[in-house]
Amino acid sequence: MRGLALSIAATALADLAGALPAASSSASEASSYTSSSSIPLPYTPSGGLDTNGSLPVYAPLTDFDYQSLNLGLYQELIELDLFQNGLAKFSAEDFQNEGLNADDLYLLQFMAEQEVGHATAIADMLGPNNASVACEYSYPFQTVQEFLQFSEYITRFGEAGTYGFLEHLNSRAAAQIVLQAITTEARQEMVFRQFQGIFPMPFWFTSAITQSMQWTLMAPYIVGCPDNNTRVQFQNFPGLNITNSPNVTQLTANSSAAVSSNETDWTTPGQTIHLEWENPGKSVGPNNSYTTNTTAGEPKFVAWISQLNVTYTPLTNVSGNSGQTTQPNLTIYSESKYSNGSTAPLINGTVFVLVTDDDVPVTPANLTFLNQHVVAGPAAYFSG
Repeated sequence: MRGLALSIAATALADLAGALPAASSSASEASSYTSSSSIPLPYTPSGGLDTNGSLPVYAPLTDFDYQSLNLGLYQELIELDLFQNGLAKFSAEDFQNEGLNADDLYLLQFMAEQEVGHATAIADMLGPNNASVACEYSYPFQTVQEFLQFSEYITRFGEAGTYGFLEHLNSRAAAQIVLQAITTEARQEMVFRQFQGIFPMPFWFTSAITQSMQWTLMAPYIVGCPDNNTRVQFQNFPGLNITNSPNVTQLTANSSAAVSSNETDWTTPGQTIHLEWENPGKSVGPNNSYTTNTTAGEPKFVAWISQLNVTYTPLTNVSGNSGQTTQPNLTIYSESKYSNGSTAPLINGTVFVLVTDDDVPVTPANLTFLNQHVVAGPAAYFSG
């Protein structure tokens, strides 16, 4: 059974990176902890989790916790390497040509340092004998603009994947630490959009995806890992490609870094989307040691994960491993007593698209039930 860190008092949180104790030998030590008090605290409403004086456990309490935190650590490590890689690969002049000065480069360096802190916090919660280390990565960029766009993409699906599992962790104390890290990374994603000179947050709600969706998107960029790294247990779905997805680097080629800009949408509702997907059974990920698979039936629908919604459109003109659909024309909250008639398009920013065998109704709270219906994907649809 995987080791877990012992309970630590809430007062130790101030120096979390150095204060988390070594792993214990049994999950039962942490999970069998009982509260020292059942009396509600003054001025505290009844209910809530861990609000009655119990000592927090900054460690995984279940395999679900452990594997989710392990995936989170893989995410932090690829982001750390990615930011450092961009700083090393391109010169100050290269960045200057894209409108980024020394202060901007310092911000990028500081974001890499943030990843050191995030990785350290998760590694401490997993325990010294259980925490994975950095891998070897392969990145698909040759220019500063491509680096910025890819960094926005990596931080976007890392953010979405973490939001997907955060509320399901048994260890609420561990979830609190991950929450404080991922809110920082949400700001990183916005900064990368500003570095590209595009509107920083073109949505009302940040969407979530499942761990398997996050791992599917991350694994192709990991070439190899040390043998003693903990294996990721989540599913790798077959790859999906949107063949006519907007080319972000071309769209931003004439843009300059800016706090904000009045960018128009790159896509429009009703336009035809062309899709191609891989067969299951492809070797992917570290050392090609993972294999894509699916439990879904025949492809029938396209799922659009955006903001609070999972919206389905019919998959048409299916021929082999290709088909097409149309971008939905929907808004967030068509009516609200607060809005005076104003609303926002559902499809905007970086949206996650999947081919499925059913239009099963799911919400952000039970999105995992979609996994069994995924034929391929997700793919990122850069709609604005």
